[in-house]
Amino acid sequence: MAFSKKLSDNEAELKQMLRADENFDVVYREIEVGGRTGCLFFVDGFTKDEVVLKILQSWWIIKAEDMPQNAAGFSRKYLPYGEVGLVDKAEDMIVQLLMGVSCLFIDGYDQCMTIDCRTYPARSVDEPEKDKVLRGSRDGFVETLIFNTALIRRRIRDRDLTMEIMTAGESSHTDIALCYMGRRVDQELLADIRSRIEKLQVDALTMNQESLAECLYPHKWYNPFPKFKFTERPDTAAACVLEGNIVILVDNSPAAMVLPSSVFDIIEEADDYYFPPITGSYLRLSRMATAVLCLLLTPTWLLLMMHPDILPAGLQFLKVADEMQVPLIAQLLILEFAIDGLRLAAINTPSMLTTPLSVIAGIVLGEYSVKSGWFNSETMLYMAFVTIANYSQSSFELGYALKFMRIILLVLISLFDVWGYAAGLLLAVCAVVFNKTIAGKSYIYPLVPFRWKELKKRFLRGRLPSKEKAQH
Repeated sequence: MAFSKKLSDNEAELKQMLRADENFDVVYREIEVGGRTGCLFFVDGFTKDEVVLKILQSWWIIKAEDMPQNAAGFSRKYLPYGEVGLVDKAEDMIVQLLMGVSCLFIDGYDQCMTIDCRTYPARSVDEPEKDKVLRGSRDGFVETLIFNTALIRRRIRDRDLTMEIMTAGESSHTDIALCYMGRRVDQELLADIRSRIEKLQVDALTMNQESLAECLYPHKWYNPFPKFKFTERPDTAAACVLEGNIVILVDNSPAAMVLPSSVFDIIEEADDYYFPPITGSYLRLSRMATAVLCLLLTPTWLLLMMHPDILPAGLQFLKVADEMQVPLIAQLLILEFAIDGLRLAAINTPSMLTTPLSVIAGIVLGEYSVKSGWFNSETMLYMAFVTIANYSQSSFELGYALKFMRIILLVLISLFDVWGYAAGLLLAVCAVVFNKTIAGKSYIYPLVPFRWKELKKRFLRGRLPSKEKAQH
């Protein structure tokens, strides 16, 4: 709907569309500007009151003979603010208003003047709880999009850095920012991502990045290995942008989505680069080895316990010392699900009770579950290692992918013995090898296709690149 030059018509129509009399936070303020009647619409809580007050004060000195003939002239001459604009249609104006932009109408003008003096409730940019580092920056992304883009801009002061804004969701109109380096990004992938976002047919991105990820990559949902890398650290996001990747920021989400991402990208952490090359390489190799142990430790032990006679003399200590009341496979599966139950309980436990309840849970579930005969001490030991090792990965998605593969391995071993172990390993390898990034490339590049120089960089942390190498 186009606006009319009569303020009364515009005001009546917008009050009806916005249900301003029912919504207490949709505020409309009738004012007088240069002898004409005006109306200022804004959403309470999204507007900087001191900025609005100063703008209103600047209009008191305007005389009737000084009023420009159109809204564009008024905007240039009498809107003393940096971010202003003009809107011709009511639908576009309503979207901007609900985003927090203040909208001004003046009788005789057939355009709406927008004043972007919005502010959002936001927490401080503290270090993320999950993506912590031993050394390095202590700031993190928050739920406000403009703060997150500023954190990246602070680290990359280059004119080639592009922050492209888009929206998705018919009801939510969620802001999405594509961050990339114009000369380093894969232009074909960028055009594809932009096209996918523009064609999204979704009512709202209720779960922020996860909703967007499922819309961007709906294929192979049954493969648990993550297709995207998520980070709440601005330094990690900035490094990915400089490497030529695309970083997607979604409003109301404190995480950045990096694409394309291979399994080696997901395993990398900021600590690898905050320490010297030798230490960083050790941390990376330790993380990879821990991931393999997390997948294979309990299935391999279960297989050995099914054939204790093949154990050499030096490994006899692996045998279960006490009598088993419950089969080993049942013990392992029960503990797999019980650990997730305890994890969910810890999330929902009030912080003041976390420590005492953790002590009680450790005593009761640890000592007395063994004494009661439900579990053997060896089973508890190996599952405790697997649980702790699972947290060596910064990616929740990768940790759960390893957990799902481990459970499948345990079930196959219990059913088919050695053949089940081989089949489970083959299934895990195929899930990784035949996975694809969102760009359609190999998930295990540079292993397939093989690139020795790049593969060496994935396992061993080298020196940070010089200016010439970075540009190349």
